[in-house]
Amino acid sequence: MILIALTILPPFLILYYIIKSDRFPEPMNMIRRTFLLGVFLCIPAGIINTMLIGDTDMSYLAGLTEESLKFIALYLFLKNKIDFNEPMDAIVYGTLISLGFATLENFNYVYSAEYFGMQASTLALIRAFTAIPLHAGCGIIMGFYFGLYVFRGGEKYIIYSLVIPIIVHGFYNYIAGINFLILIFYVILLGIFVYNLHGIYRLEQLKKINEHESRKI
Repeated sequence: MILIALTILPPFLILYYIIKSDRFPEPMNMIRRTFLLGVFLCIPAGIINTMLIGDTDMSYLAGLTEESLKFIALYLFLKNKIDFNEPMDAIVYGTLISLGFATLENFNYVYSAEYFGMQASTLALIRAFTAIPLHAGCGIIMGFYFGLYVFRGGEKYIIYSLVIPIIVHGFYNYIAGINFLILIFYVILLGIFVYNLHGIYRLEQLKKINEHESRKI
């Protein structure tokens, strides 16, 4: 029971914060469907990663596979949805896809901990402060730039939405094989960066609310 909690609580806590920070909440059915879409993406990603990386030390290529699949899902599944109607929605849905993916991936890693020569609970704790925030951060970055592309225009933003998460994820995987302390520092920097990106859209929502309230007066 404790192991299951350690496995699913980290992604769910981040998701709870992201969903609750949205001043104009998304429909629950869309939240569920988008999260499950992310869970499903973990299956083809695992197959492709096995073929692409195998037993090599090129784990950084997983960033290319995983973030590309998430991006395709965000673009094809959400771009024309009626509920996808403001920039913050892009962050919410991008994070849902990423953390749906991360939840199933976390189960795969934690319940295969012996393969890595670790205890399952130890691996779950390590991933709670590394891999889970990494996936959330990539989802926020992807959503932020996707929101700029959809609602403000500019082809460069759609490129940023795909390429930046691939680079961030690939660099994370590269560092993970070198030095754990540097990895933690990298995740902290990523957390600060995405918190500020998320904050930009939070402020935009507050402006809308204030403008709406001022019209009532």
